[in-house]
Amino acid sequence: MPSREEHDRMANAIRFLSMDAVEKANSGHPGLPMGCADIATVLFTRFLKYDPKHPHWADRDRFILSAGHGSMLLYSLLYLTGYEDIDIDQIKNFRQLGSRTAGHPEYGHAAGIETTTGPLGQGVANSVGFALGERIMNAAFGNDLVDHYTYVLAGDGCLMEGISQEAITLAGHLKLNKLIVFWDNNDISIDGSVSLTDNTDQVARFQASGWNAMHVDGLDPEAIAYAIETARHSDKPTMIACKTTIGFGAPTKAGTNKAHGSALGADEIAGARKFFNWDSKPFEIPADILDAWRKAGQAGAKVRTEWEGRLAKADPKLRAEFERRMRGELPKNFDAVMADYKKKLAADKPKVATRKSSEMALEVINGAVPETIGGSADLTGSNNTKTSQTKNITPLDYSQRYVHYGIREHGMAAAMNGLTLHGGIIPYGGTFLCFSDYARPAMRLASLMGIRSIFVMTHDSIGLGEDGPTHQPVEHMAALRAIPNHNFFRPADAMETAECWQLALQSQKTPSTLALTRQNLPALRTEYVAENLCGKGAYELAAAEGGEAAVTIFASGSEVEIALGARKLLQEHGHPTRVVSVPCFELFEKQDDAYREKTIGKAGVKVAIEAGIRQGWDRFIGTDGIFVGMTGFGASGTIEQLYPHFGITAEAAAKAVEGQLHKKIRA
Repeated sequence: MPSREEHDRMANAIRFLSMDAVEKANSGHPGLPMGCADIATVLFTRFLKYDPKHPHWADRDRFILSAGHGSMLLYSLLYLTGYEDIDIDQIKNFRQLGSRTAGHPEYGHAAGIETTTGPLGQGVANSVGFALGERIMNAAFGNDLVDHYTYVLAGDGCLMEGISQEAITLAGHLKLNKLIVFWDNNDISIDGSVSLTDNTDQVARFQASGWNAMHVDGLDPEAIAYAIETARHSDKPTMIACKTTIGFGAPTKAGTNKAHGSALGADEIAGARKFFNWDSKPFEIPADILDAWRKAGQAGAKVRTEWEGRLAKADPKLRAEFERRMRGELPKNFDAVMADYKKKLAADKPKVATRKSSEMALEVINGAVPETIGGSADLTGSNNTKTSQTKNITPLDYSQRYVHYGIREHGMAAAMNGLTLHGGIIPYGGTFLCFSDYARPAMRLASLMGIRSIFVMTHDSIGLGEDGPTHQPVEHMAALRAIPNHNFFRPADAMETAECWQLALQSQKTPSTLALTRQNLPALRTEYVAENLCGKGAYELAAAEGGEAAVTIFASGSEVEIALGARKLLQEHGHPTRVVSVPCFELFEKQDDAYREKTIGKAGVKVAIEAGIRQGWDRFIGTDGIFVGMTGFGASGTIEQLYPHFGITAEAAAKAVEGQLHKKIRA
């Protein structure tokens, strides 16, 4: 344990690296690192279990900087403790193009960055998934292999964001006692005093949500250490309200919003150097202090090697399973299991809603892949996300495989990201497609990070019927397809649903959304094909008959049935027509030029049918193609009423095609 003098100088190293980096970049947030340096120093020198030389060690404690704008706090810690990814040149290149030290911590840029935090509150909500992941893996593999804490540093903004309420109430309910949150209680937001907008008693709020919560002096290392020790012995998650001063040490800007989001300036930094008696030049750390930090970073090596010894002595089968799961690899028999299931579907030809097809696929998947953890935002019976293998996770039993997330779509999605990032777990969670609006920020971050979170979105169109336009998604398919590195699947029947699930599980670096119907759909793929056709993104489902195709109809999901009906009518009228099923735009774009050109084809008339807006479909049909779908919001009524009402029928599609064909003939 460092002496008080040594602690102060170690904390000041964080402060000055942060000040200097922000000053050089003329951009950034120096206030948080200056105010929270004591918290970070206590945590990283006295409590946190980590090893910079083995940064991905499975049983390390996780540190999450939810207040991501204070990124220089984290980068300083990573440099000082000896993480190879962050050297002094990376510190000097803070916020510069190509550097690992981005403006906000970015997962994958450097070891030691556990999650991407920028949008406030996401880290707090991610942490629920991290902490739950630890409990789930602990229940599966025991204390010898899994026994660690999740620490979070959050600011006023994190706690103001609505997602924080979803996160803390879920964590409190699940009694995630190895989750410890530090609140940087500095009374300052961007606009000025927090009192401009908020007067919440945060300690009382957390206590009311089932947390242990306390006030401490965030500049007093012993008070901080005592609070952490207390938290580590709590049977509840803990929030430590650390009273700090933003920009601590800056002579005129400390304690004001002027220290929040911009460089302090040379005069202010000179004053801080005088205040702290810091004589070193910019980016220079006294040798004894850097040595003290490096020793702190090396301290975890002993604990890590002891853990490796326990892993080596573990039952070989248990060890192999643990290592497989932490690598993110699926069981070796997974593809064979899915092939057998596809053969069964070809024989049975089930006529069911794709939400039911999804449940059927999950029954097979959850039996073969033990690391799947299901859940729903209070729509379990509607999302069909629960199977025989997924009993409820409770505060008394973390060995099960189903999370009742409650009506917390945003919190659910962010917690799922935390589960994924923890490792050893593949989470999926459900809600209605329309409510992806509530989850989308976390879905976007899953895509940005490149992680395998799987979102199950049922009731995917006006086909849900009587609940009406508030619940009927029309623009949501286009919105989710617009997210880079996000596979949006809309399967047309049970066979496609199985294939889409297989692809989602195989996509380690891409999250997936499955959009699923409430209404029953016929089996359209009735023969077994070994190849996963949905993996092409789009494929010819029905070829033209009677000559070269005059018409190509593209469709997804429930509207593929309508496309086949339109094809039948057009064929009967002498118009050779082919149908292309389009379960995933994103995977189609990854195919080679020849395949894409062949699939789109050269038919004179191209049609797209989808019970959503047109946006995105011009990729297939061109600007002069026919779109049969929605141009506005839905309505309340039965499905039998709604599709004809909005003109999404085989007859309407065929009529529109014939009208265009006749125009071409007259021309």
